[in-house]
Amino acid sequence: MCDGKCLDLSFAATESEASAGIAQLSRCLATQGLPQHKASDVKIALAEAINNVVEHAYADVTPAKVKVRCRLHRNWLDILISDTGNPLPGFRVPDGVPAPLGSTIEDLPEGGFGWYLIHKLTSDIRYERSDGCNRLSLRFDFPDPA
Repeated sequence: MCDGKCLDLSFAATESEASAGIAQLSRCLATQGLPQHKASDVKIALAEAINNVVEHAYADVTPAKVKVRCRLHRNWLDILISDTGNPLPGFRVPDGVPAPLGSTIEDLPEGGFGWYLIHKLTSDIRYERSDGCNRLSLRFDFPDPA
């Protein structure tokens, strides 16, 4: 049961399905009242987290489903991302330290900023592994501007 506006979506853990799912979630959250000033933050963090599932959780295993549940309330949004892929290293959320920048354009890292962005854009992050399932919870607070 959900005491706010809920949105559930499940899709195959592939790049194309993930991209379509992220776009659909973003559109639905906007129509349900996600504050416009938070929409970009949510979309970026959601994309980083879901792409991590596709690229890393299901690396070397047959991809299955990614399940996303969003609960939107007046002052916050909770997103729960679940999958049956590999657990996060050490069974914990990475610290989110950005990859070091090189001294030249050629030395710039191709990745290594996802968890940094997720940490910066969310109010809270929680992770648990239970019964072969990963559950990553992201919270976004948006207090009344008054």
